Amino acid sequence: MILVTLGTQKQKFYRLLDAVEKLNTNEDIVVQAGGSADYKSDKMKIFDFISYDEMQKYIDEADLIITHGGTGSIIMPLQKNKKVIACPRLAKYEEHINDHQKEIVNVFALEGHILKYDDGDDLQEVYDKSKSFKPIPYKSNTENFIKNLVKIIEE
Repeated sequence: MILVTLGTQKQKFYRLLDAVEKLNTNEDIVVQAGGSADYKSDKMKIFDFISYDEMQKYIDEADLIITHGGTGSIIMPLQKNKKVIACPRLAKYEEHINDHQKEIVNVFALEGHILKYDDGDDLQEVYDKSKSFKPIPYKSNTENFIKNLVKIIEE
């Protein structure tokens, strides 16, 4: 099963849904579409928003997660050692207010945690590459960050 997550932004992200719609796959596709829930498809099962528990269940069941470039949407499946393809929302298409998701996706991709799907790429090629992709496991730095912050505050 492929899980597609578009986050909770009100801006439409039809560009990614159009690309997923064209994928040559027989896998079931479930989409958490947020503000793009009005997208019409016979190929995908589309929800607007789902609960945290439901999202965890879908991530557990998914073989692949295709997501927008939101940090939480990338990290959650990585914590479960899932393969992720991330596509940043772009301001030029009014998918977001700026292009910060490009930076997020680029960092995770450069570190070998995810595959990225950039504007102009062929999602089918990235999808095919995901079959043999071995992501580098993600390790959170939150504990070190908190320790350092506490140290700074106490000093």
